[in-house]
Amino acid sequence: MRQKIVAGNWKMNLSLSEAKKLAHELNTIEKSESVEIAVFPSSLYALACQEIAQNYQIGAQNGFPKDSGAFTGELSMAQLNNAGITAVLIGHSERRDYFSESNLFLKEKVDAAVLHNLNAFFCCGEPLEIRQNGNYLNYVKQQLVDSLFHLVENDFIKTVIAYEPIWAIGTGLTATIEQAEEMHKAIRSWISERYTKETAENYSILYGGSCNPSNAKALFACQNVDGGLIGGAALKIEDFRVLVAKETWTI
Repeated sequence: MRQKIVAGNWKMNLSLSEAKKLAHELNTIEKSESVEIAVFPSSLYALACQEIAQNYQIGAQNGFPKDSGAFTGELSMAQLNNAGITAVLIGHSERRDYFSESNLFLKEKVDAAVLHNLNAFFCCGEPLEIRQNGNYLNYVKQQLVDSLFHLVENDFIKTVIAYEPIWAIGTGLTATIEQAEEMHKAIRSWISERYTKETAENYSILYGGSCNPSNAKALFACQNVDGGLIGGAALKIEDFRVLVAKETWTI
């Protein structure tokens, strides 16, 4: 049975006191027994939140592939692991867009995360122009081939893929349930082709395109959607309660 996961990406939001308050509130959540929670605070607050977290995983929003050196401002995967962080986001659309992170660079990050026993949440997705020209399946597959599918199976199964249609994030546009399921089904088929059918069937694929309390139940009911990578709704405890609640996951 595939692990169901709801992951909250706090991005560059909240003060330290607000982050700690939200971390405490997450401890009070009543969630479906089948759902695992992962939270990605600002790296500056990750250790403070880790000391508070009781029933969920704390991850980092970013990590650098070199273990050490003259890379001012960066945090290495080795340092994250040494500090007790257990997961890391890799390939988020904002990192690809704002910081020009290439598929090759993301491959290096994936390798470093695996080397240092970090659970890599690998993000993939297409911009609006690729969606409109109809080449979105090939575009996303290439991201996975270039940056993730080089892993041997034993390492690959320790990762999680999060599909984020970039055109549906903060644009006012919304992906339909059918569009989300189409991509997730395709990703699972590519995993089956690269690895095995059993690996594909047991692998968690999250949806990251403006998932919120109003559409979560329908999205999570899709055969190939195993949870969500949540942005704005992860900053509001009442919204997040809905996303992990038993009622939301009851089909």
